[in-house]
Amino acid sequence: MSQSLSSYFSMVNNAWRNKAGEKLADYLSYRHNHSHNPNLQVSNPEAQCSDFLNSPLDEVVAAHLRCINEMKKKNYNSAYEHQTVLVQNLTKVFQGLRDENWLLPAVNGVCLELRMVATHLMKQPGTGTKPLEKAAECLMACFRICTADNRTSEHDTKKWGMMSLVNQLFKVYFRINKLHLMKPLIRAIDSSPLKDRFSLSQQITYRYFVGRMAMFYSDYSTANEYLTYAFTECHVMSKKNKRWILLNLVPVKILLGYMPTREVLKKYDLLQLWEVVVAVKRGCISELSNAMQQHQTFFIKSGIYLIIEKLKIITYRNLAKKVYLFVKTPQMSMLTLLVALQLMDNTSIELEEAHCILANLINEGKVKGYISIQHQKVVLSKIDPFPKLTSLN
Repeated sequence: MSQSLSSYFSMVNNAWRNKAGEKLADYLSYRHNHSHNPNLQVSNPEAQCSDFLNSPLDEVVAAHLRCINEMKKKNYNSAYEHQTVLVQNLTKVFQGLRDENWLLPAVNGVCLELRMVATHLMKQPGTGTKPLEKAAECLMACFRICTADNRTSEHDTKKWGMMSLVNQLFKVYFRINKLHLMKPLIRAIDSSPLKDRFSLSQQITYRYFVGRMAMFYSDYSTANEYLTYAFTECHVMSKKNKRWILLNLVPVKILLGYMPTREVLKKYDLLQLWEVVVAVKRGCISELSNAMQQHQTFFIKSGIYLIIEKLKIITYRNLAKKVYLFVKTPQMSMLTLLVALQLMDNTSIELEEAHCILANLINEGKVKGYISIQHQKVVLSKIDPFPKLTSLN
């Protein structure tokens, strides 16, 4: 038997009076079971809400009921507008609570669902990124309230909501491609005394996104540190999440000189990367290009195509090292290196291009030495001519 509207109001009221944040979060969630109740599908709920509930709770619940009604119809545009009103109304209530943080679960829940509705809305043609950008503004308003709560005791401070909101904002900024907006949020978390005391799941999500951002800014040491933490701490049963983390971590590891095993990639269904690993180890540019072309769609959808591109320079470095180990002398003929490049690239590379490749390797510190144009030779350092990649990042 379906729950009546008055029964629902009574449950919401009890949760409110008892300051039961988790229960209230459920009653304001369009993913909760009550959202499928036909008795709650009310198109104009304001009058009933004001009859049963006191202000400002009546406005909060009215916006929620309107949202679930529109979600049922799959009218995401209207659902988004009502969810926005819900977040804004609840934010005002949240801000007015002095020395209390019991409302945090509800605030986090409605903010999460605002982002989800905005993502649904973006799938409609011609919508663009405006819904997510507007959602980010609402989330930032909640975040500012959390960061500004400096006088409350540690147990009751709203600062406990910071990392959850930051993670939601990270997801938005990645989706709308505005990674630079993450930097002030990272500074806020890094300066918080609660930084390492948020829930493990929140810390894993946070480090995953910070690691990905570091990867795009070519800060591979930081990317390696944060993504490794996320992968290691992620629960063993969360195979899908571990796979997504590893998908970003593997190219970073390769750039730092660590090669994953085939067994690990097979375990997480990432054998597309094994072809990349083999090509880089062998110093074979043609094999790397073939792997990139064959799995281009997968790499682009996964957001790692550009970093896979950066593995070309490591591939050239490994080829140069193989030539050096073969000739067994720190003075290598450019013609010898040219022949090796032509064999491994399957293209008619000319001497000038070989000079450019080697010059880039020397400039980036991946090879220690210099090119003698007069004698057409590469003169490598007698001490550590191919420094460990880990020492360069």
